[in-house]
Amino acid sequence: MEIQLPFSFTTLLLFFIFRLLTNQGMDEAQVPKKIREIASKPAEAAGDWAPSPLGGRAATPCTQESSPKVRSVLYLKLGEVSAVVISSREATKEVVKVQDPACADRPESIGSKIMWYDYTDIAFSAYNEYWRQMRKICILELLSAKNVKSFGSIRQDEVSRLIKSLQSSSGEAINLTEKVFAFTSSITCRAAFGKVMRDRDMLIAMLKKAVTMAGGFELADLFPSSKLLHVLSWNKYKLLRMRRKLDMILDVILEEHKLKQSGEFGGEDIVDVLLRMQKNGELQFPITNDNIKAVIFDMFSAGTETSSTTIDWAMAELMRNPRVMAKVQAEVREAFKGKRTVEESDVQALKYLKLVIKETFRLHPPIPLLPRACRDECKVNGYTIPLKSKVMINIWAMGRDPEYWHQPETFQPERFDNSSIDFLGNNFEYIPFGREEGFARMPKGMSPDDIDMTEAEGIAVSRRNGLFLVPTIYSASN
Repeated sequence: MEIQLPFSFTTLLLFFIFRLLTNQGMDEAQVPKKIREIASKPAEAAGDWAPSPLGGRAATPCTQESSPKVRSVLYLKLGEVSAVVISSREATKEVVKVQDPACADRPESIGSKIMWYDYTDIAFSAYNEYWRQMRKICILELLSAKNVKSFGSIRQDEVSRLIKSLQSSSGEAINLTEKVFAFTSSITCRAAFGKVMRDRDMLIAMLKKAVTMAGGFELADLFPSSKLLHVLSWNKYKLLRMRRKLDMILDVILEEHKLKQSGEFGGEDIVDVLLRMQKNGELQFPITNDNIKAVIFDMFSAGTETSSTTIDWAMAELMRNPRVMAKVQAEVREAFKGKRTVEESDVQALKYLKLVIKETFRLHPPIPLLPRACRDECKVNGYTIPLKSKVMINIWAMGRDPEYWHQPETFQPERFDNSSIDFLGNNFEYIPFGREEGFARMPKGMSPDDIDMTEAEGIAVSRRNGLFLVPTIYSASN
């Protein structure tokens, strides 16, 4: 049973917090010392920190000629937290390449601290030797080219299951979002943990909640020094309850792996590897069961959330753009004409489908605000970024910036045709990461404009509501 605050006290508390968040009367003393130093320099050298919404100060040069800088670096004061938003490819290059590793840390939040075991995973771990150690293990033991290729049978098996499921529902409205989430989670579980967990659905539900609450925008995150807000943070207690449930699920995985003889391929999966290294003491930084569980949840999160989110957005865009859908269908039907089975190598011939994926990444990057933290004071585009500032690279904004893209709000895969732009990190205005042969139509009475494109909250921004479609079986004779 949850304790409810009296209405009067809750109202008073919320009003107090609202005043703190919306206070526009910041004087110069509230701006960090190094930012005041920059603001005192000539505009052409560094620009000014001028008042902006949310109680922050925008990097606003005094001359109109340098107006693009208005968007490139934005300083905000989010409660007690200094935050800098990067929204240009030049400033992004400074952060991720020139100034790296000064801005390579990860910001802290109560969500990631609780659900990812005190930052001992990979995604939320501090940039240090422990992070390098765990990242190396996962790349060598799970994500090497040899291992990824060996997982081909799993991917084909799960694709076949998904297609059969869609075929069995032909003519009926189905929640494609849920089916895709189950599809990607099954592949991840079998590849990383040896089998699909029996508590997978519960783990998916917790993952969705955890990703939403790990963004660092809880009140306790914005006022880290306030013991009162930490005590009164109901979401913190929700996270702790979720963590206990997560422990029960992952503890079972660990125990099963300690007893089993081999994985799905007769060899080791990532859990076996971590348990072996824990037992043999092979690591520079010894790992505990909690460290292993953090990496397990990391793998499940990365392999499930971002992949399914991208597929879901792509399908939603195809349904909203019949012209693009028709071109994709024609390409797939022509490429696989007469084939009873489709191999992964066959997909390489689908050039237009690759353009669709690129365009989906541009409009709907898996992580729209790439979070980092400043571990050393550094300068970006002439502005000094204070130590421990939260740095957020606005991938979403750069993907829709008319300075970089023609008609940026239009879903137009052809823009990438004969283009050298890729998503491997070489083009800083386009860094979205940090096949089926079945087709679908909308339920009766819906038009393309009725597709709900509302975004949900969280680090990985998915669609808020499920995508309901009616699968139809294609027949070449028709």
